[in-house]
Amino acid sequence: MNLFVFDIETIPDVTGGQRLYDLQGLDAAETVKAMQHIRRQQTGGDDFLRPYVHQIVAISMVMRHGSTCRVWSLGNPDDDERELIRQFFGGISKYTPTLVSWNGSNFDLPVLHYRALLHGVAAPRYWEIGETDRDFRFNNYHSRYHWRHIDLMDVLAGFSPRATAPLDDIATLLGLPGKQGMDGSKVWDAYQAGEQVAIRQYCETDVLNTYLVYLRFELMRGHLDESSYQHECQLVRETLQAAHQPHLDAFLQAWDG
Repeated sequence: MNLFVFDIETIPDVTGGQRLYDLQGLDAAETVKAMQHIRRQQTGGDDFLRPYVHQIVAISMVMRHGSTCRVWSLGNPDDDERELIRQFFGGISKYTPTLVSWNGSNFDLPVLHYRALLHGVAAPRYWEIGETDRDFRFNNYHSRYHWRHIDLMDVLAGFSPRATAPLDDIATLLGLPGKQGMDGSKVWDAYQAGEQVAIRQYCETDVLNTYLVYLRFELMRGHLDESSYQHECQLVRETLQAAHQPHLDAFLQAWDG
């Protein structure tokens, strides 16, 4: 089994916003306020920026490979965006994993596409659709109805936008910890305060929620029986215990509490 469950955390792309909207001369905070104001004018009230003006500051993963499970964030807290993206697509080239996300089709992957384009990061395995590997003609990372990328939010909603749900709500309904430490709306302020480590830790707990929902999904669709499901959950517990990291200890306590 090669499985990558992933999540990204982003901030507004200040440099890109200054370039797009002729905001040179403003500092970072003023630029973001101006970008959000422009977005509110476009939408009638929603200031959430479009994917191409987000900058990635963390990519976190749960990797299930062979008999092991690992939870971590790519790179180091001070690595630049290009390096994080390079490592993400490099992992896909090395392992050809099944990707699992929550809302990855609508947000995480489009952001990764635009930012890889910006930085010139090559990702030939990810973009394969059968031209050099026939297996990818019938199952690739881009077709909505293939299984090489499973967007759990999309699949569980039956691909109906009106039926989608927040990860935190579904995790909480299933008795999982849900959001830990912060939420996406606080990432910009945390980044401004130099709290990159806290952002990475928050992203790791989000991706853990996604993985545990995925395990329940695999039980539901018959890919795991009850015994193997419990085994996979126990492996996650043992992984968190062995990490000896306070945010993972807190997640485990909330899960088993």
